[in-house]
Amino acid sequence: QVQLVESGGGLVQAGDSLRLSCVDSGGIFSYYAMGWFRQAPGKEREFVSAISWNGHSTRYVDSVKGRFTISRDNAKNTVYLQMNSLKPEDTAVYYCATGSSVWKIGDTDHWGQGTQVIVSS
Repeated sequence: QVQLVESGGGLVQAGDSLRLSCVDSGGIFSYYAMGWFRQAPGKEREFVSAISWNGHSTRYVDSVKGRFTISRDNAKNTVYLQMNSLKPEDTAVYYCATGSSVWKIGDTDHWGQGTQVIVSS
């Protein structure tokens, strides 16, 4: 059973960095592609980034390309999202999720509880 727990969110200033982590305590993490979504107040949940099960393939939404980097450590059952040059528009609750591929994050219906990121201007 996949159980995802995110951490690493917080309140930062524009231009700062944060690294989000998502740990799967269920132990079958390495079989899935992993990804991050975010949801800002009053907005729909938005895809941010994804990584294949072996880390060889990644995807990013255009608005974070060049600023965010996704990575994973299968030995630690953990996926990371390094977020640099943060902007106020990055403010959202960030969720990790599993997927059958980097193009289908969320289709396996495993989601974490979310971690809040607030970027002040």
